Amino acid sequence: MIEALRSDEIVNKLGGRFKLTALIQRRLRELIVDGARPLVERQGRTDLEVIIEEILQDKITPDYSESGYDPTPPKKKR
Repeated sequence: MIEALRSDEIVNKLGGRFKLTALIQRRLRELIVDGARPLVERQGRTDLEVIIEEILQDKITPDYSESGYDPTPPKKKR
């Protein structure tokens, strides 16, 4: 599962390594500190492996609502 971090697929899915890292950190806090339940079956996997699987299955995505950032790319003018 950690091999997925070596692939650019997961990085491109979220728009960059910084956004990926921020999402992983937020979700780790939710799982460890807040006691949130995993959104995929644990099956003996570590928290990081669970988070990677949640991202790959689109179970979690970045939340930009508090920042006001709009992640959609602007439309090109013709």
